[in-house]
Amino acid sequence: MQWILREPELIPDWFIQAVQNNTKLSKVDFAAQLLWQRGIKTEIELAQFVDYKNYQPASPFAFGEDMNLAVARLKQAAISGEKVVIWGDFDADGITATAVLWDGLGEFFIQQQQLTYYIPNRLTESHGLNRAAIDNLAVQGCKLIVTCDTGSTNIDEIIYAQKLGIDVIVTDHHTLPTERPPVSAIINPRYLPETHPLFHLSGVAVAYKLVEGLYETLPDVPEKPVADLLDLVAIGLIADLVKLSGDCRYLAQLGIQKLHADFKAKKRRRPGVGILLDLCKKNGDRPTDISFGLGPRINAVSRIQGDASFCVELLTNKDIHHCQTLAQATELANTRRKSLQKDVQNQVLQKLSQLDLSTTSVIVLEDPQWAVGVLGLVAGQIAQETGKPTILLNTEIGELETNQPRLARGSARSINGVDLYQLVKEQAHLLYRFGGHPFAAGLSLFTANIPLFTDAINQKLKQYLGGVELTPKIEVDLVVTVADLVQNLGKDLFLELKVLEPCGMGNPVPKLLIKNCWFEKARHRNQQDLKGQKVQYIKTEFNIKDDSSHNSFPGIWWGHYQEELPTSRCDCIAEIDFNSFKNRYEIRLIDVRICAEEIRENVPSLQILDWRNQDNWQLNLDDTIEIIKSCPTSWEEVKLWVKKSIYNQKQLALAWKSKEQQTPPEIWLKLVGIAKFLHRTQQVVSRVQILEKLDIGDLSLQLGFQGLKYLGFAMKLQDGKLQITWDEINQNQLLAENAINKFLLAIQEEQFQQEYFTTVPISIIEAIAMS
Repeated sequence: MQWILREPELIPDWFIQAVQNNTKLSKVDFAAQLLWQRGIKTEIELAQFVDYKNYQPASPFAFGEDMNLAVARLKQAAISGEKVVIWGDFDADGITATAVLWDGLGEFFIQQQQLTYYIPNRLTESHGLNRAAIDNLAVQGCKLIVTCDTGSTNIDEIIYAQKLGIDVIVTDHHTLPTERPPVSAIINPRYLPETHPLFHLSGVAVAYKLVEGLYETLPDVPEKPVADLLDLVAIGLIADLVKLSGDCRYLAQLGIQKLHADFKAKKRRRPGVGILLDLCKKNGDRPTDISFGLGPRINAVSRIQGDASFCVELLTNKDIHHCQTLAQATELANTRRKSLQKDVQNQVLQKLSQLDLSTTSVIVLEDPQWAVGVLGLVAGQIAQETGKPTILLNTEIGELETNQPRLARGSARSINGVDLYQLVKEQAHLLYRFGGHPFAAGLSLFTANIPLFTDAINQKLKQYLGGVELTPKIEVDLVVTVADLVQNLGKDLFLELKVLEPCGMGNPVPKLLIKNCWFEKARHRNQQDLKGQKVQYIKTEFNIKDDSSHNSFPGIWWGHYQEELPTSRCDCIAEIDFNSFKNRYEIRLIDVRICAEEIRENVPSLQILDWRNQDNWQLNLDDTIEIIKSCPTSWEEVKLWVKKSIYNQKQLALAWKSKEQQTPPEIWLKLVGIAKFLHRTQQVVSRVQILEKLDIGDLSLQLGFQGLKYLGFAMKLQDGKLQITWDEINQNQLLAENAINKFLLAIQEEQFQQEYFTTVPISIIEAIAMS
């Protein structure tokens, strides 16, 4: 993972003073730095960014003639008593968009009689319009479909609906077709210039603008204010992949305020939303309450069950007991989603280890057992970890029609600014169906086309990159110390950075670099579901310290075990957050690596040699040789190899500190040497032979094997003999260091007990092994 630290800019004094005036905070150095770096450089921009009351939102009729057409067609339907169906989508943006239209259009149409909604099944129908469902709506007497968060590219289905006497109004924000679809109206911000304040609206925000247009046209009809919909708008906006600028930021700010006010109210307007917030231990006043709380739970229903229609009920129904039942079903679905996601992620990582990433631009992996509902989430994780766009496919979807080839379906996620939708679109001749936007897409294709598709999309991206290697990156915003964190128990820094909220694309949560720190009191545990059952989803809690303060600061690392935290000094990247459940400020760890100074301590100088010219090597007897199996394709690969080599040399340097007797480091190096020898010669050996060679106990040897495992060695028992092989792909430096330290401690304790006890007690060594 490449860490990119932006150079701090010189901020004018007038701007710092302006930030203080607009935020009413006494200390704003960090906030001013971030605002300036993110392009907020005038007093007007600052005032509008910090306080939504200073921002003038765009009119719904800024969409032009299509908004007029849509309002006119809805007005006609209301007057003539036509049956209208809202066609939504199954993700959080689509569900909230459906709920906005259900409540909003419900002020003009009688719900359940004139107005109904339809949400496709994620597992059987996928995104967008489809003919089978259109047939059913026609039978029910539907005369007008209003889509939300979908429909822009469904030209064939729209034409089919028209033949059945059904008009279509499309509200969407996804990529446009090459030709305008034959609809009554299409409201899509992508028709606007990219600099327009409405350009980045998500599906729910576009739906809201349609309702707003109706309210302005027929102000005497609705009984409830249109602003009552803003909490739903905020949920969909923040849960979706859109840039929170212009009207997006304005609507999100207003919506979060509405969400929190309703949560605190004695009688909640949306009891279902309040119960969901209770279940995820949030109070609705932060964007993260949506991105880590409400959003994943709403999305989980369709990922696990396929049909997410009841989520619209959950968001709009007034019956508290009914909402309680629906909220618990949603919570259990999210719990199941976490376990399923972890299972699929582990399987994907196994397949990924067999892939040569140095020659891969787009990762495309397939499996018949992968759950379709979580493929997008896992693809996003893999893209983040590798820095490469990732496409994951399920190949066991079922037959398209009788005697037709099998269809694969999956999800794609992008990274590093790659327009994944355009890449996928250029392979449209190999696909059955696709849709999405530059950062995320869904697709289906015949399984026979997967190899061709994989080769073609990789070749296309390689041409586009022109030799540039894609690597995982984290952009760091600020360098802070633990002293900065602990000031006023974290409240000061939190409130200062909260000025930037709501955060999202284009305005990410500030990433904080903490240098030369260490961790204490680390402990991990599984999460539990509503029934108290453990879920395969780990989190590690810890305290972080550095030399700037005697105090420590709490933190959490989601999805990681405590053994993955370095035991030595390190640098880490984190975000600061408020834990409303524990009523404390804490950091959320993003990435960590051992300090360069810590690695280089007592390490000889490093030489890089060309194996093709070994006759000219000038080496000493004690030099350690590291071999690269394949030629590096980038400097990042060279850096990783150097880091590994330095680490190995550090272990060697530790051994040279004492040559009078066989020290624990010498025993470790001998064990590594045995492992390398057995790997190279493919010989087998008994466990007793290794014990006699090292003169150590069996428990210590077990710890040694654990250290070897994390260095990439695999031990296999065959006919009572050990076979040891090595694969550099399976190395994990952080876990290796921890295991090696345990081995060294066990040997040290074993030698101490051998010197002072006739019979060696093993309780302390067992304690080391269990620690």
